[in-house]
Amino acid sequence: MVMQRTSAIRESLRVLPALLVWALFAGAGRAEPGLTAGYRVKFVHESSVYLEAGSGSGLAEGQRLMIRREMPERGLEGSATIGEIEIESVALTSAAGRIVSSRSEIVPGDTAYHTQESLEKIRQESVSREAQQYPQIAQFTEGSPPEQEIRENIPKPPLPEVNRIRGRIGFDSGILQIPGEGVRSSQFGFALRLDATRLGSTYWKINGYYRGRVQSRKDYRDQTLSDLINRTYYLTLSYDSPKSNWVAGAGRLFVPWASSLNTMDGFYFGRRVGRQTLGVFGGTNPDPTSWNYDPDRQIGGAFVNFERGRFESFRLSSTSGIAVSRIHWDPDRQFGFFENNIFYRQYLSVYSNQEVDLLNASQNEGKREVTLSRSYFTVRFQPHKVISFDLNENYFRNIPTFDTRLIGTGLLDKYLFQGVNGGFRLALPRRVAVYANAGRSSRTEDRRPSWNYLAGITLGEILRTGIRADYRYSRFDSSFGRGTYQSLTAGRDVAEGLRFEIQFGQQDMTSGFTAQNRARFINGNVDWYLGTRYFMALGLTAYRGQVQDYNQYFVTLGYRFDNRKRRNE
Repeated sequence: MVMQRTSAIRESLRVLPALLVWALFAGAGRAEPGLTAGYRVKFVHESSVYLEAGSGSGLAEGQRLMIRREMPERGLEGSATIGEIEIESVALTSAAGRIVSSRSEIVPGDTAYHTQESLEKIRQESVSREAQQYPQIAQFTEGSPPEQEIRENIPKPPLPEVNRIRGRIGFDSGILQIPGEGVRSSQFGFALRLDATRLGSTYWKINGYYRGRVQSRKDYRDQTLSDLINRTYYLTLSYDSPKSNWVAGAGRLFVPWASSLNTMDGFYFGRRVGRQTLGVFGGTNPDPTSWNYDPDRQIGGAFVNFERGRFESFRLSSTSGIAVSRIHWDPDRQFGFFENNIFYRQYLSVYSNQEVDLLNASQNEGKREVTLSRSYFTVRFQPHKVISFDLNENYFRNIPTFDTRLIGTGLLDKYLFQGVNGGFRLALPRRVAVYANAGRSSRTEDRRPSWNYLAGITLGEILRTGIRADYRYSRFDSSFGRGTYQSLTAGRDVAEGLRFEIQFGQQDMTSGFTAQNRARFINGNVDWYLGTRYFMALGLTAYRGQVQDYNQYFVTLGYRFDNRKRRNE
């Protein structure tokens, strides 16, 4: 009897390694639920940031996410932290959060990442849930070489971001109507949002969005407000591998190390040498929110960036470069640019960028001269998560050429104040925040300095209705004109698959550079998910101005896709 029991114990020990191997193999097939490489910023309005991801991607209320200008595939080196947000409301496929801190302006196309603390908490909760459903896996404290060899050769599932392609595509149909004159133009187009990572198991990725329309009748030739906003899109094919020193990008993009150059249709190409990155870039300046906007301008140049420090303490990023620009390929500018960022954890950030022009004899009364053409400097101090202070200095030698019709949308706030100004942002109970900014213009042609100011209030939820709102009022006096604007934005996630947003705005401006001095507008849109794969969007723009006066309507029908989810369904 004893011999039989001994034999049974020996037989059990023989099959134990096989059982362990099976357990490891079964566990390897499970990816961490809901965690993705990053969440793309869809829309930003003062203190609110809207993400193209929700509870289905692992987001939950109360989580804090870092905002980065670039999305690296592994680790956080090679990208710049520009802010932090806290999630306030979550739907299945979208989420909204408030800006806790920001070192630079957060724009659509930036990416939100979980902080290390948030990731660890999610993993612990996931492990806790798994432990309640599955038996524990035993693990030896001392390894056995044969068993270790077996474990190392077990096939491992790919990372969640490998060959992940998700987004949506829709086809637009709309009309442009002139009050009292009927339909002047019918419009057709398409909209695309795409986030494709680790294409072909490489470190190439595509992310961004595009929306464009074609008019079937040319009775109305001017661009509408919606057309201008659509031109601020961001769609980039880029390469950034932790295993390679080369980096590259093409499409509509920011140069990651020199965001002060604004959006361009073009490319960048660089190589890391230690902590330095050397590169070249080229393209055009098609974004109407750029301070030197001209759709016919070509630009090219070279840069060098170096970084020091750590995110947990002090960190420095500095970029220097030279560039030339042409308009219709005729000489325009020869300039150098310098961009610097200094961070101390979440408490302090310092940012500056300068551009200096080399003026030749024909541009400068017969003599060559180097002169400052653009300068922006800001210091932000956040002693506590509920309050932050900022001090800014803004200077232009030349008159900015952005499209002034966008002033009332809030997209041009960073250009309205010239001179020194300062402000604060205070988070109050019940998800209420107030903010203000004030300063005095310092243009040389002013007989006396004039005050500029902006004030606003953000309501995270109005009377428990789920509606978020933001109101702001601004008075400005700048080189391109003087005036006021005010805007009100409101939105709500009605259900898991239904969301609406509407913006009211008006601007009054006196300027010698445009006849469109007074305008009022309404922008509204509704997104409705039809099941798990399809969606419909409705939109309206009503614009009343001295030069333009129109109503624009559109409807979009489209398809949502995610190859990873389809594979798992």
